[in-house]
Amino acid sequence: MNKNQEKEATAEQIKEFKTLVSKHLTKYSSSILLDPEYGLEASKARDKNAGLLLAYEKTGYDANAVGRLPDCLVEWSAKRLKEEGADAVKFLLYYDVDESEEINIQKKAYMERVGAECVAEDIPFFLEILSYDCKIDDNSTAEYAKVKPRKVIEAVFSDPRYNVDVLKVEVPVNMKFVEGFSDGETVYTREEAANYFKLQEESTSLPYIYLSAGVSARLFQDTLKFAHDSGAKFNGVLCGRATWANGVEVFAKEGEKATVEW
Repeated sequence: MNKNQEKEATAEQIKEFKTLVSKHLTKYSSSILLDPEYGLEASKARDKNAGLLLAYEKTGYDANAVGRLPDCLVEWSAKRLKEEGADAVKFLLYYDVDESEEINIQKKAYMERVGAECVAEDIPFFLEILSYDCKIDDNSTAEYAKVKPRKVIEAVFSDPRYNVDVLKVEVPVNMKFVEGFSDGETVYTREEAANYFKLQEESTSLPYIYLSAGVSARLFQDTLKFAHDSGAKFNGVLCGRATWANGVEVFAKEGEKATVEW
């Protein structure tokens, strides 16, 4: 749910919606990612063959602080997430490769701690990396699209010191600015975009999966086809809003039955 929807929805409504998603969509997926704040009931409703990833980070970041520093959910640990039934721990990290070393070394140390916890508990560590530019406010602009490939490709935590098992990554371009996909300004030719996918493939030896970044289901599907045709050997997808986002309004206005039908 977006920020406005979260303000309008009660905690109980969020839990109910997540439970519907879990109950009805995990029949078709290998696992589901949930948060321990609102998703524990939903985790119990998942299909018996679906795995469970639980998030360990606080949602969002402090906009008043410099650097988008990470923070754990203070009531949880890798041990507690495992005890709750998690098959893997997921942590989201905002990372700008051009941020000051003073900021980025804190993030690296934090990931070392999370990775060490996961090793101690013998549970896989899924690291989700969201790139940004500390000097550009809006990641959806052509200005950011021009720098995004390098930001994404260089923001990999493949070093064994982090003990990451699977990377959850952005695609290395904004597909809305790719030739043939763009309705307006074009930043990349198809050949340039395809090359960025190849460079991303070559940037890590770890398994990696793509996040959907809230684009439409259709655009995400087209992106995956383009990635495959470009030679990207991604190991799967973890698609959230691209799958269920349009169901939120149905749930809010028409209730459970209409949501299930949707």
